[in-house]
Amino acid sequence: MTQNISISAQINEAVSYIKTQTTIVPEIALIMGSGLGVLGDYIENATVIPYESIPNFPVSTVEGHAGELLIGSLSGRNVVLMRGRFHMYEGYAAEVTAFPVRVMKALGAASLVVTNAAGGINLEFAEGNLMLITDHLNLTGKNPLIGPHDPAFGARFPDMTEAYSKRLREVAKQVAADKNVQLVEGIYAGLLGPTYETPAEIKMLRLIGADAVGMSTVAEVIAARQIGLEVVGISCITNMAAGILDQPLTHDEVIETTNRVQAQFLELITSLIAKI
Repeated sequence: MTQNISISAQINEAVSYIKTQTTIVPEIALIMGSGLGVLGDYIENATVIPYESIPNFPVSTVEGHAGELLIGSLSGRNVVLMRGRFHMYEGYAAEVTAFPVRVMKALGAASLVVTNAAGGINLEFAEGNLMLITDHLNLTGKNPLIGPHDPAFGARFPDMTEAYSKRLREVAKQVAADKNVQLVEGIYAGLLGPTYETPAEIKMLRLIGADAVGMSTVAEVIAARQIGLEVVGISCITNMAAGILDQPLTHDEVIETTNRVQAQFLELITSLIAKI
């Protein structure tokens, strides 16, 4: 990202370029986590824009993140979908990981569906569960709103009482019931990474109320709420966190589990998009 111009100007440059590639105005923004980008294959009349071609856009460097912005139609709605996201552990500042959220809002999106791969902390969870995020714990030590305030983005001190829309959570639960998709609920703890947590850290997280843990999402949601996007979040519980099953954790396991639950994930998200 260019450092000598304002974030607003950088957003305008990105939006101007994207609008040269498509005339579709998206209603809903989607961010797909590790191994979950398959949803992009179901977008109709999709315009696919590599991140590296978009002015000021960061580039995704993580396996399982394709690095493409897709704009088209899904479940009868105009959508913009990030196939791959950016993480602070890649070296990006919090405001950089949140930059695409602001771009998607500027393109026209009013709602954000955010997904991630997460480790299960709640002992009642199992690998492959889909978890509706009810709230989050930002334990990264970072915040995308730190620094000079631009009133164009919203309040300097945005309210996070309802970071994840109660209305959209109810819609998600109804969709899951209608489609016979098992959906658990819980609090997502966002940590900096890139190491997986120690068993002691997982015990601590459970004590303070976390049900799942990951290395993304919180900065995106903070920025989304500041600019007025209504947010719903789904975690795929790809593994039980450190110390629970007494086995090593690997990124390959994350991808393997997301592939296994792909059908349920697609059913839930595509049906949810239709009802947002």
